[in-house]
Amino acid sequence: MIRQQSEALAGRLPPLQVRAERIAATVAQGLHGRRRAGQGESFWQFRHYQPSDETRRIDWRRSARGADVFVRENEWEAAQSVWIWRDSSPSMRYRSRRDLPEKAEMADVLAAALAILLTNGGENVGLLGEGMPARGGRVGLNLLVEAMMVAKGGTSAPPAEPLPRFAGVVLIADFLEPISLYRESIAALAARGCVGHCLQILDPAEEGFPFSGRIRFEGTEDEAPHLLRRADRVRDEYREKLALHREALKDLATTFGWSFASYNTDQPADAALLSLYGALSKTAVWE
Repeated sequence: MIRQQSEALAGRLPPLQVRAERIAATVAQGLHGRRRAGQGESFWQFRHYQPSDETRRIDWRRSARGADVFVRENEWEAAQSVWIWRDSSPSMRYRSRRDLPEKAEMADVLAAALAILLTNGGENVGLLGEGMPARGGRVGLNLLVEAMMVAKGGTSAPPAEPLPRFAGVVLIADFLEPISLYRESIAALAARGCVGHCLQILDPAEEGFPFSGRIRFEGTEDEAPHLLRRADRVRDEYREKLALHREALKDLATTFGWSFASYNTDQPADAALLSLYGALSKTAVWE
């Protein structure tokens, strides 16, 4: 799914590369890069003057055309750094049907496809939790994908890793653990000024709970099995609890100025990728 990597990696990672490359190519159509305001030299746009703006930024020629005062914004041309983390814990290996991909598979695909779009746009990317610096171009992309293939069986929450101030962060997981687990990680990242985006990946069965009758549920991470004699009787309660949990996740993200989106593994992946890329574009105003 990714672009053609070096021969050494291409032999080891062809399925991921091909799939991610196709999804990234689909989303890339119509995109015009992650333009954002900053300290570059290329003019981007005029916008209305705000009280927090320095008066030296006012464009008097544009402002003289009417009653409003405008400032001139330039495009930020320096490459920015984005760290991507995807949950590789055992719970991500779940799929309810054989014709569906595992959650972990789609997390890898979306992470790789996002890295493709970012490196194509001149950004640096890194895999959070691997202690690797963010790099750009083909080298950065290859290193990230190779690290993803090695890093399996991780924890369900982002690891504590010191990142550069104002770095971009993308978290991809099922986010089914208690909210307190994610609050600690996100708060630590946000304290460094990191701008973050969360994508929740769920299997459609986890979303709708279509089970009926007597069913024994086995845990994926050493949880004790649970027997339901009439699974359909708890469906409404389950859906309500999931909805409340998701709202709590959204509130958590909003509290720190982050974004939150959800994706089911039976849906087209390009929509989820576009959501992530669009969220990064809206908040990419780091200095």
